[in-house]
Amino acid sequence: MGQYTIGIAGNPNCGKTTTFNALTGARQHVANWPGVTVEKKTGTMKLGTDSLEIVDLPGTYSLTAYTQEELVARNFLVEERPEAVIDVVNADALERNLYLAVQIMELGVPLVLGLNMMDEVRTSGKKIDSKKLAELSGCRVVETIARDSKGTDALLEEALALAKEKKGLWSPLNISYGPDLNPVLDEMEKLIEAEQFLTDKVPARWVGIKYLEKDKDVIDKGHLANSKISIQLEEIAVKIAKHTQMTLKASPDALIADYRYGFIAGMIKDVVSYPVLDADRISRSDKMDKVLTHTFLGPLIMLGIIYVIYQITFTVGEIPMGWLESLFGWLGDTATNALPDGLLRSLIVSGIIDGVGGVLGFVPLIMFMFLMISALEDSGYIARMAYMLDRVFKIFGLHGTSVLPFIVSGGIAGGCAVPGVMATRTLRSPNEKLATIFVAPYMTCGAKVPVFLMLCSAFFPENAPTIMLLITLGAWAMALIVARVLRSTIIKGAATPFVMELPPYRMPTLRGVLIHTWERTWEYAKKAGTIILGISILIWAMMTFPQLPEERVASYEAQRAPITEQIEALGEGGSEEVLAALEDKIADIDNTESEEAIRNTLAGSIGTAMEPVSLLAGFNWRTNIALTGGFAAKEVIVSTLGTAYSMGEVDTEDTDPLSEKLVADPMFTTASAIALIIFTMLYAPCFVTVVAMARESSWTWAAYSVVGSTGLAFVLSVAAYQIASAFI
Repeated sequence: MGQYTIGIAGNPNCGKTTTFNALTGARQHVANWPGVTVEKKTGTMKLGTDSLEIVDLPGTYSLTAYTQEELVARNFLVEERPEAVIDVVNADALERNLYLAVQIMELGVPLVLGLNMMDEVRTSGKKIDSKKLAELSGCRVVETIARDSKGTDALLEEALALAKEKKGLWSPLNISYGPDLNPVLDEMEKLIEAEQFLTDKVPARWVGIKYLEKDKDVIDKGHLANSKISIQLEEIAVKIAKHTQMTLKASPDALIADYRYGFIAGMIKDVVSYPVLDADRISRSDKMDKVLTHTFLGPLIMLGIIYVIYQITFTVGEIPMGWLESLFGWLGDTATNALPDGLLRSLIVSGIIDGVGGVLGFVPLIMFMFLMISALEDSGYIARMAYMLDRVFKIFGLHGTSVLPFIVSGGIAGGCAVPGVMATRTLRSPNEKLATIFVAPYMTCGAKVPVFLMLCSAFFPENAPTIMLLITLGAWAMALIVARVLRSTIIKGAATPFVMELPPYRMPTLRGVLIHTWERTWEYAKKAGTIILGISILIWAMMTFPQLPEERVASYEAQRAPITEQIEALGEGGSEEVLAALEDKIADIDNTESEEAIRNTLAGSIGTAMEPVSLLAGFNWRTNIALTGGFAAKEVIVSTLGTAYSMGEVDTEDTDPLSEKLVADPMFTTASAIALIIFTMLYAPCFVTVVAMARESSWTWAAYSVVGSTGLAFVLSVAAYQIASAFI
């Protein structure tokens, strides 16, 4: 009985995660790698009497640490020293996929090659001699079809057998890098071995290769270990780089890549046999791409697909949303009936149940959205969307892959910025990731939609659909413009070349889609549900305390007392009109008391204090209170605005009474509505999103986003209000 750690490596879209899911099923744990935001998945299982920890490494094309994914994958191999690694290879693109395998072999890690997607290889007419590949590579080779769980068990068994055979011994592969680099590598290797420079973790020749490749991570670690030797190795690398540039017009890292591919080509020329094909034969994926990525048709089809996702999400998601709303409504009614009137009941019903329920009510929408996006990802279409939009996004300093965070955040109204920010993990460039994190929350998320619908129905009833479309397009435009400004100023840097594999189209598997959907939905619900609880209690407290002085409460009671006596004196035989008029008087007193009570609270004091400045954008004290609540969660803007207008709690689905109140308020004009739309679109993300931003970048950047976006929102709102006031 033993304990073994086995890593699963592979290129993006090779079926690596599908293999991991097939092996581990529900026995998974998802977290982040220490110090970085790249997702870490581990699974535990028993194989006979042995305990295995399976680690799903980030998808990467190489082990040269240019990206977080590459650095994480390499550091795991070097620092954790797994007993074996499974490299899942797209067998239909063997030459390109083996590049990562060769780098793992150079490191010396015991390796098993999983030739995945063998069904597609056979369909194409190609043949792969896996026994020959095993003989030439020195690795164990297993053919698999991971999406159908075929061969995955045998793959794991081979990895365990190799781990037991090697017993932690690494056997690095030595490739010839030609007459220019080989002597230099020999010189470096002798120097490294003589000084035992980093050789406690990695082979000496591998260290030399990394210095020739100018691998910053290895060089930094070398300086810490022995700066004198590190400087010597750097000088050797600089010298040979000048030589190869003059004689071959190529840098050492380019030569290394060429020789690796040459080694791979020499391996597979006797391994892969191709059918005699007609010269005009085009694969099914290529035929589909001629339509789906067409210059004009492609973007239209993409918009259609996104629209369908939006429609299905809201149409189908309304059913479970109704169940959740009923559940939280029942909980609220039960608590109201069970508890006596007072602060405790108010806290539980208004602070906890309504607050948490308002956020968790979006879980069905998130789930259905992720279900369809996961299906698109697994089908290979998301890569095409990024490909089509890269040309547009590049103009604004972003990468084509940024389209996914935009869409998830509410590019088509109804998304959520929390998973949208989390989706930036797919971006390779840190600068492009920061810019995307900053602007993704500008999208029209589901929490903002009730605010926009309320304002459109109140002030633009005849053109509401057009205004909603302009709001959506305006969010995209502002996100791209702000991203361009950021990429031209504080986060300058060259655009990342768009290198993305366009995988063949595949039919997604139900199991894979469900696993991906569950992981993402649970992460959203867990974060939103826990953080919102604290925010809801805070908002409740701010709008409850301090309460009115007893003498003011007594004054209102005194005003109601004679009217109540009149109602009781009239009894049931009184005129309905007279009774209704008396009840209206009591309602007016209640509303006046409610307004004074909320002005007296901390939230009311904040709203009133801000009014001298906020009036520049047409925002009165009531609007200020609602927007202050919106810092916590945009979902509460409508209900908080209703409370501030002394109407009690307002259901976000039924905004007509609030709309009428806004129109009737002489201080809240059409210009105010326009300014409020712009401000709500752009100002600080909700607190849950800020937490997600901090986790994906840093608290400094999240704070900068809150301050910067709010400042921009206020400046544009003031401008819009002043201009609209002059013309409307």
